[in-house]
Amino acid sequence: SLLAAAPAAMATDIIVVSHGQASDPFWSVVKNGVERGAKDTGANVEYRAPETFDMVAMSQLIDAAVNQEPDGLVVSVPDADALGPSIENAVAAGIPVISMNSGGDAAKELGALLHVGQSEYDAGKAAGEKMAELGGTKALCINHEVGNISLDDRCSGFEEGFGGEVTVLPTTNDPTEIESKVMAALDSDGDLDTVIALGASLAGEPTVAAVEAIGRTGEVMVGSFDLSGGFLKSVSAGNAAFAIDQQQFLQGYLPVVFLAMHAEFGLM
Repeated sequence: SLLAAAPAAMATDIIVVSHGQASDPFWSVVKNGVERGAKDTGANVEYRAPETFDMVAMSQLIDAAVNQEPDGLVVSVPDADALGPSIENAVAAGIPVISMNSGGDAAKELGALLHVGQSEYDAGKAAGEKMAELGGTKALCINHEVGNISLDDRCSGFEEGFGGEVTVLPTTNDPTEIESKVMAALDSDGDLDTVIALGASLAGEPTVAAVEAIGRTGEVMVGSFDLSGGFLKSVSAGNAAFAIDQQQFLQGYLPVVFLAMHAEFGLM
């Protein structure tokens, strides 16, 4: 019969490529959002990320995704210069692209349909204003992923909002290294009274530990981007000032849902 000849509805294929390393608890929450989006929409969704913060590896993952001709592609854009050509190739191939987490301004120019994430400069500025209001005068901004434009934007925004002296402390994303570098910085400069971390579990928690280790809890104010159980306990105990939640579950979830709706109904 003619009815039997109707093709089965094609499943929607979406590929997510982030720069987030598996070792970072922040990104496991993004991945949970991606998986929930897949479950709620019935789309086939694959999540891929390089082993380390590596833009060459990440651009290769995007190129490989483009070759699979998915119905949608989600990318984080921590370095638009490095990833731009691969993202433009996806757009040129007619693949709908949504950016998430980082690089919202650049992604629009590269042809992404929309961005899901916080404005990093504005969030940094709000953090700086808050810490100045709380009495901070001289600050450290810990950059645990050098080369990630979002983290540079947070530190620049923080500096503008803070108004006082701000030094950027470059580190890796190893909490042990962060703790020892923060201890050394605070040891060498007794005027430092403020530290902003750009990730709660990787940098915020070791910063609280460093302040405690040198006996300056209550004197040195600590704030962080993102949330973690340990850091929230520190805020609750009064050993940290605040954490800024950028809702990373939604950064994984919403792009998948938007692209599934786009593939099925043409809506964006």
